[in-house]
Amino acid sequence: MPRFSVIVPVYKVQAYLHACLESVLGQSFTDLELIVVDDCSPDACGALIDECAARDTRVKAVHLKENVGLGRARNAGMEHADGDYLIFLDSDDTLTPDSLHAISDRLKETDEPDVLIYDYARTFWSGEAVRNQFASLLKEDGNVPFRLSDRPGLLRLLMVAWNKAYRRDFIEREGFTFPPGLYEDTPWTYPVLMKAGSIATLDRVCVHYLQRRRGSILRTTTRRHFEIFDQYERVFAFLDEHPELSAAWRPLLFRRMVDHLSTVFTKRDRLPRESRPEFLRKARTHYRRYRVPGTRPRARTRVRHGLVRLGTHRTYRTLWTALRLRSRARRYAATARRRAKGAVLQLHYRIQLRLPLRADRALFSSYWGRGYGCNPGALEAALREHAPHIRTAWVADPAHHHTLPTATRRLRPGTAAYWSALARSKYLVNNVNFDRRLVKRRGQIMIQTQHGTPLKLMGLDLQDRPAAARDMDFAALMRNADKWDYVLSANRHSTLVWERVFPASFTTLEYGYPRNDIYQRASSADVARLRESLGVPQGAIAILYAPTHRDYRHSQLRSLDLERMLHNLGPRFVVLTRAHHSYGAPLVSSTDRLIDVSDHPSVESLCLASDALVTDYSSLMFDYANLDRPVVLHADDWEAYEAARGTYFDVREFPPGAVARSEDELTDIFATGHWRGSRSAQLRAAFRDRFCVYDDGRAAERVVRHVVLGEAGGLPSVAPLADRHPAPAAGAVDEPLPRADVSRPTPRY
Repeated sequence: MPRFSVIVPVYKVQAYLHACLESVLGQSFTDLELIVVDDCSPDACGALIDECAARDTRVKAVHLKENVGLGRARNAGMEHADGDYLIFLDSDDTLTPDSLHAISDRLKETDEPDVLIYDYARTFWSGEAVRNQFASLLKEDGNVPFRLSDRPGLLRLLMVAWNKAYRRDFIEREGFTFPPGLYEDTPWTYPVLMKAGSIATLDRVCVHYLQRRRGSILRTTTRRHFEIFDQYERVFAFLDEHPELSAAWRPLLFRRMVDHLSTVFTKRDRLPRESRPEFLRKARTHYRRYRVPGTRPRARTRVRHGLVRLGTHRTYRTLWTALRLRSRARRYAATARRRAKGAVLQLHYRIQLRLPLRADRALFSSYWGRGYGCNPGALEAALREHAPHIRTAWVADPAHHHTLPTATRRLRPGTAAYWSALARSKYLVNNVNFDRRLVKRRGQIMIQTQHGTPLKLMGLDLQDRPAAARDMDFAALMRNADKWDYVLSANRHSTLVWERVFPASFTTLEYGYPRNDIYQRASSADVARLRESLGVPQGAIAILYAPTHRDYRHSQLRSLDLERMLHNLGPRFVVLTRAHHSYGAPLVSSTDRLIDVSDHPSVESLCLASDALVTDYSSLMFDYANLDRPVVLHADDWEAYEAARGTYFDVREFPPGAVARSEDELTDIFATGHWRGSRSAQLRAAFRDRFCVYDDGRAAERVVRHVVLGEAGGLPSVAPLADRHPAPAAGAVDEPLPRADVSRPTPRY
C-alpha cells in the first residue's frame, strides 16, 4: 500500500501533461502511485500517459471510454487508489520539489489527520509566481490537529480539491464523490471539511497553479456556468441531511454562495451576454431559497449581496455604470493630486537649491532604494567611524528601513525631506544613480561606488548590443556620468573599463571595494553566528549558489536540479540559493538542506557563512575570491550569454577555480573534492593576483580619508596578498583547504 495516491484527470492538456507528471515522479519522496485518468481526450494525451506508464511502474493508466468531466474522472481515479492518502492534481499544474516529503512529514507530526491543507502559488506565462493571498491562514499552530469549527477562517481559502491531502479511509467511509458539472470542487470541499474529524495545515507552497492564457474552462464564455446553481443545491442538501452541521455552517455557506454567484456574474468573460439577466434572476431565487434570517454580509460585500438579492439586470447596469463613473473620477482626482504634489515638491527642491550646502551632511543610497548594503553601506559605516562630524542619511523604500543602522537618518524617496537632502548634502554616494532630476551643485561631491567588477559589457559598450541594452538612453547615461566626481575601482581591469565606457571627467579611486573590507575583518565567531542564523547545520559544507541575470531571459534560469545534486552529494552538503534580484522570485522553496536566501539583506554575510561559491558569470566571484575560499563556475550556457550580453574576457579560460559545463560535472567536482584541490587553489591564486590586489580590509577608510578628510597623500598602504588573513571557513572538511600560493607569477592562458 503506497503512502500517496496522486490522481491526475487529463483532458486536452498535451502541452502541459509532461511537466505535470514529471513533477510527481521526480519527487524525492517515492512511496506513491500516480493514477492518470484519460478522460477520453481527443489529443495525444492518451499516448503520453501510456508512454509514462511504460517507463515507470508507479504509474497507473486509466482510459475512460467517454468524456465524463473533471469530477467523474477523479471518481474513476479513486476507484483505482490504494494509497493511505489521496492527492488530486490538475493536469496543467505541478507539484513543487520535495512537496510530498513535506506533506508526509507534516502528516506524521499531526497524527495522521483526515485532511491536510497546504498552500499553492499562481504561476503565469511570464514566469511570475504569486503565493496565495490568504497564506497566513495556514500557520502551523503546533502539531495538534483540529476541527473546522476551531478555525473557520480556512473557508476563505480557494475551495478546490487539489490543495489538500485526504485520508482515503475517511473519504470511503463518508462516501464522498465528485458531482458532474463545472464548479465540482464546491460540493466536495465544503462537506469534506465540515465532516473531517481532524484537520491540519502545512504552511508551504506545494502546488504551482498555472494561470493559462487560453483554454481554461472557467475562463470560457458559456452557459455551463449556470451549473454553479446545481452545485450549491448539493451543498445545502448535504446540510439538510446533517442537521447537526446546519445551524453552525448554513449562515456562512449562504454568504459564500452569494459571494461566489456574484463573482461569476461580474466576471465579464464567463456568461454569454444574452444570458446575464437570466443568471441574475436565478441567483435571486437561490438567495431567497437559502437565505438565513439575520445573516448580514461583510461591509465590503454588501453591494454585491444587494445585487444578487434584487436580481434585476437593469439595476445592475445602472449600479455598474455609477461605480465605473465614480472609479474614473477617483482616478482623475488621484492623478491631479499626484501631479500637484510633484509640482510642489519640485518647487521645494528649487528653493532648497538656493540655500547653502551643508558641509557636514552625506546622503547615501544603493540599488534603487532597496536598502542598506553594498559599497555605499560600507562607506557609510566608515564615514561614521573616521569622520564622526559628518551626519549621514540613507534613502530607501520603507519596506527596507529595517536594514538601516539606527545612527543614520532614514529617508523615503520622493518626499520633501529627500529633496532637501539631495539639494543640500555635500556628499552624495550611490552604487547606481540618484533621481534623474538631480541638479549637481557647485561644491557637491558625488561618489559613484559601482557594484561589481565588470565581466559583462557595460556603459557605452552596450551600444552594439541591443538585446542587452534594450531601451537604454545612452545620452542620459552620459549626463549622469558627468555628475560623478569619483568612481571607485577594485582593480586595474575595472579602472580601464570604467574610464572607457563612461567617458567623463571623474577621478578613479583604485582603492578596492569597501564592501569587501568585511572579509578581512570578520572573525570565526562572526562566521559561526551567521551560519547559525541561516540554519546551516554545524559541521556541514555550505555551498552558496548565486547565478546572475540573463539578458535573453525574463525569468530565472533553472539549469540545475539542486535537490538531485544534494541527494548525490550526501548529507554533509547544504546549498544556500540566492536568486538574482531582478527576477523577484526564489530559485527553489526552502528545505532543511536547501535554504533560500534571496531576501537576505547582505550578500557579504552569505559569503562569509558559506564554504564555497557556485556561480556562473556573476561579479560576485571577484568579491568572493578575497575570502580565498573555493569558487566553482557552472558555465553551461556561455555561448548564449556571451552572444546576448558580451564579455570582456572568457572567464572559462581564466577562472577563479574549477569549471563545470553541466550539472553532472558540477556534482562530480564536489563529490571528488576537486572543488578544493590543489589545481583549484592555483587558479584562485592567479585570479586573486589579478583582481584582488587592493581589497585588504581598508578600502573604505582610504576613500573617506581621501575624499572627506583630504588626506590623499598619507593613505594606509595596501597589505600584500600574502600578509592577509581573511575570515576562515567553518564547514566540515576532511583536510585543510589548500592556501593559494601568491608568490608565484600569474600564469598565461
